[in-house]
Amino acid sequence: MKQQPILALTMGDPGGVGPEIVVHTIYQWPFSAVPVVIGDRRVLKLAEEIIGVRIDWKPFTGILQGPGPYLIDCSNVDMKSFQWGQMVPSSGQASFDYIQKSIDLQQKGVVDGVVTAPISKEALHQAGIPFIGHTEIFQELTGSLEALTMFQVDTLRVFFLTRHLSLSRAVQEVKKETVTRFLLSMDHYLKRLGLSHAIVAVAALNPHGGEGGLLGMEEKEEISPAIQELCERGMKVSGPFPADSVFWFAHEGRFDAVLSLYHDQGHIATKCIDFYGTVSVTLGLPFIRTSPDHGTAFDIAGKGVANPRSMLESSRWAAEYALAYAAKSETEK
Repeated sequence: MKQQPILALTMGDPGGVGPEIVVHTIYQWPFSAVPVVIGDRRVLKLAEEIIGVRIDWKPFTGILQGPGPYLIDCSNVDMKSFQWGQMVPSSGQASFDYIQKSIDLQQKGVVDGVVTAPISKEALHQAGIPFIGHTEIFQELTGSLEALTMFQVDTLRVFFLTRHLSLSRAVQEVKKETVTRFLLSMDHYLKRLGLSHAIVAVAALNPHGGEGGLLGMEEKEEISPAIQELCERGMKVSGPFPADSVFWFAHEGRFDAVLSLYHDQGHIATKCIDFYGTVSVTLGLPFIRTSPDHGTAFDIAGKGVANPRSMLESSRWAAEYALAYAAKSETEK
């Protein structure tokens, strides 16, 4: 196994905070991994000037000589019309180009993981790119059967039974079969991250865990039967626990991971613990992919005030997980 993973970092939407947080991250780079940034050198230079730093980029030729940082300059931004904070179709196309290049590098065996800066879903749409976001792009372009989202903040890991669904539709998905299947996937991917004996908790859907059916029947009729079946099959899973406390208990170390039943349930919990320290991890791809938990922040782009911590933490966890995850992928082929 390699001593150090090689990580591709995409610049994200050129008009957002992506270039700034990438420059910040590379300037501070403390990780035992080799960074290869994919973006537009001219935009990155503007970001360096705004922040007041200078990066000694090494052009990427396919051969790594030294620790980097390396740069693949796609030179795909129209600098005559470029403006910070502006959502335009051309930036959506540019950000998509960076993602495609990162996947190409991984498929050629050049990089072991990918860290993505924020993109604009609206800019993607206006550019005619038929994907709603990063996860869908990576799943489709890698031919992956599934793509699970896990949020990581410190040692707290949160998975999501449902993501981009209305609350009413998300509730309809809370069925024994769905919960059982997802928990099995969770267990599988936790093993790929190196957690062979993970202890998993399930958050309840209703207040106070349903109060024995007084506040809802989903816990008794759907969630608990799924948990009981998996316990009988040897999985270390328990719950459902009231959602107002289970995430904090996991953060304290009582559980290795928590299953959140809908988008905001887990997002609110992790971001309230540490907004800038929360990282989105995509599992199910042939490689590890991480990303900040925030968006393009067009309103502050180009002002030099963007907080880079989530990008730094994304790089940290990609470096932590990449080689073990890739090794497991190889053994499963």
